[in-house]
Amino acid sequence: MTLSHSERHLRVPSGKPFHLNDVDPSATPGLRKKDRATIGATLEELHEQLSELQERLWAEHSRSMLLVLQALDSGGKDGSIRRVFKGVNPQGVRVTGFRQPTPIEASHDFLWRINIALPAKGEIGIFNRSHYEDVVAAFVSKEIDDKERQRRFQEIRHFENYLDRNHIDVVKVFLHISKDEQRKRFQERIDDPKKRWKFSSTDLDTRRRWDEYQDAYSQAIAATSTDESPWFVIPANHRWSRDFSIMKLLLDRLELMNPQYPVVTDLTGTVID
Repeated sequence: MTLSHSERHLRVPSGKPFHLNDVDPSATPGLRKKDRATIGATLEELHEQLSELQERLWAEHSRSMLLVLQALDSGGKDGSIRRVFKGVNPQGVRVTGFRQPTPIEASHDFLWRINIALPAKGEIGIFNRSHYEDVVAAFVSKEIDDKERQRRFQEIRHFENYLDRNHIDVVKVFLHISKDEQRKRFQERIDDPKKRWKFSSTDLDTRRRWDEYQDAYSQAIAATSTDESPWFVIPANHRWSRDFSIMKLLLDRLELMNPQYPVVTDLTGTVID
């Protein structure tokens, strides 16, 4: 698959060492700081392009796209979904959030709940967290050991290859913020009564293990970024730049897919009285 400039810039190469420390979370790929003043108008134009491509994908009804969003707490997953998919026909978009497995989910293999949430033909599926929680959070919390983690890495590679062969284009995005930016966002939630519901004391438990999570995510990304299903690490300290990067990435992938409206010929000349 030919990659656009933005994809090459953000993509994690397959089979090569990688660590999140190598990516500046305050970077603004493809943008200059002064672009912030005009980014709103640019995003409006991109929203129109995304809406058109999503409509074509839905009408074609033979392929689908899966956007996997991962980030540490306050990384911007919810905000990205809300802003990037603004104005897109909800009929063809399905969002699934994955939290700690329920007793029923935990009684199955770790990919069971992922399988039943996959997008149908024509849909754009969005995973707010995903099966990667089961190789990152589960490892850091010592629910699984490294041997099991490596086995799950292999299962994920096989699974995502299966999705690719079944015409589900998987776009995996890690929203990368700095520890200081996370502190600011946590404090904003605490200080704003309307946002306090978003904050949990467990967020601080995760924050105390920041370095462990950075290492675990880096290892998971390196182990599962493949030619068919690569990872894209997007600097996310700046929301405006983050949203632009996600939008451009999705547009690049949809344009490469190039979905088409079905050709209907038997209605030519039909006149409704």
